[in-house]
Amino acid sequence: MTRAADKLGMAVQTVSAQVRELERALGFALLKPSGRGLVLTAAGAAALKQADLIFQLGGELPARVRNAASAPEVRLAVGVSDGLPKLIVHRLLHPVLSTPHLRLLCHEGELDDLLGDLALHRLDVVLSDRPAPPNHAMRLYSHRVGTSPVAWYGCADLVHGCRDHFPHSLRDTPVLLPTAHAAMRERLDRWFDAHDLRPRIAGEFEDSALLKTFGASGMGLFPASEWVHADLEQRYAVHRLATIEGVTEHYFAIDTEKRVKHPLVQRVLPKGA
Repeated sequence: MTRAADKLGMAVQTVSAQVRELERALGFALLKPSGRGLVLTAAGAAALKQADLIFQLGGELPARVRNAASAPEVRLAVGVSDGLPKLIVHRLLHPVLSTPHLRLLCHEGELDDLLGDLALHRLDVVLSDRPAPPNHAMRLYSHRVGTSPVAWYGCADLVHGCRDHFPHSLRDTPVLLPTAHAAMRERLDRWFDAHDLRPRIAGEFEDSALLKTFGASGMGLFPASEWVHADLEQRYAVHRLATIEGVTEHYFAIDTEKRVKHPLVQRVLPKGA
């Protein structure tokens, strides 16, 4: 404690009083006697780790202010539900991509985690394939930003072989499906049941881009939004087999305000929303 006081240019009594005040505020002892000195408790070690982060952020403050003043940027922090296809995300955000000095921050994760960050104002908006669930603790508003039919896609050989007797031809064809984290999966399962189909599931994927990559390689037919049909054909060189009647994708922008105020988020929403 004496060495710390010397380093800070303060009286030992002042430093000791500050430490005791911090311990009272936190409700835990931060230091404990060890021999003729003091060592950190487990709580003290955790506090030190957080303090290091605080000082690191403080050290970055001048540079961040200087950079903001010299090159003003427009920041948009977007949460992306892990069930939302990446091509859809790009299309939804396309209206803001030409914004001068745009700094786009995209964070992908589970919807519940993203909504927590949204409520804490770490995110400006969350994009998802489902609306926010009711939560009295968080006032969240789901704005529908798009709806698209879904179709089966695949490599030329698989698509050609399934055109006759569709959809019953799927009984003999491998398919790739999203896992249950995607809202589409439940609708696909109902569609299979409605047509009395028990497909051979060759793979299940959480990542939509990975699903399309394996589908393009010929591993199986896969479902995808017709909203991005041209991108699918161009990027993955796949072909459309048929629309999956009754299966649609819905896309939502979730915000904490009933009337969106962030100018870039407003561009993502349909006019009049």
